[in-house]
Amino acid sequence: MFYRERFARANVSYEAVETLSDLRKIPFLERDALWQENRLDFLTIPFSGLLRYGVMHEESREFAAFYTNGDIAHNVEMMTRALVAAGVHRASVVALFGDLADSRLLDIHYALEVLGATVIPMGTDYRQWLSRMDQVRADTFVAPRPLLMRLIIHLQAAGMDIAEYACARVLCLNTDAIQNPMQHHIEGRTKIPVYNLYAPMELGMAGLLYACETRAGQHIQEDYFYPEIIAFGRDAPVTDKNQMGELVVTSLAAEAMPLIRYRTGQAVSLADEPCRCGRTLRCIRTPFAAG
Repeated sequence: MFYRERFARANVSYEAVETLSDLRKIPFLERDALWQENRLDFLTIPFSGLLRYGVMHEESREFAAFYTNGDIAHNVEMMTRALVAAGVHRASVVALFGDLADSRLLDIHYALEVLGATVIPMGTDYRQWLSRMDQVRADTFVAPRPLLMRLIIHLQAAGMDIAEYACARVLCLNTDAIQNPMQHHIEGRTKIPVYNLYAPMELGMAGLLYACETRAGQHIQEDYFYPEIIAFGRDAPVTDKNQMGELVVTSLAAEAMPLIRYRTGQAVSLADEPCRCGRTLRCIRTPFAAG
């Protein structure tokens, strides 16, 4: 209903969109619209066709998202790519921090199981973290940024240093930005690389972008999302090589709740050169290059 009414007001029909350049005829989807409109109005299929209803929480806010079986399969595939790019494999032991009622974390849990990795659900209660970390030594931490910072603080309060754990990598879910503003601090404390996952609630998943071993940028999942780089405050595409603009994404395979020309508010540039890791999915760069 939301898109039908929105396209009608813009005098746009599906017949008018035949090429990628025709996407510019479609109005942008602003973040405020996702928060202000009834979430059920974004559904493109009957409720009976859904497989999962997820509610994500951040501080005092919550955001509902709906998924079909195909949506979940696509999200798990994207998360599997992100985990492999960070070096996670079937012999990895992964401590997964957070509430598994959150669909983003649930997708990561499924992706880890697809890889054959050992998963330790850590939950959100810090009082259980230390005992679980003593029982099983994880080589990978996956956590939203607030929980990762809380872990470091509580370990320090207990007279322990997170750097003493035999951990090889940290995957950090960032809900408000592509880059983690505390990344250098976390890397300094843990002595291990941090791989960022862009995971705003509006996307309903954490696999749109992922960092590879080069950590020179982040690969965008172009087979699932079409990226545009738009000049700030305008509808004009950025054409100059490596010029920064706002990242706008359109879902290519989402079934229940696609995003069409969603303005992320993130400043990026789209790299022309192939990544040194050999992956063919293009990279985006942010004002801070580390992944």
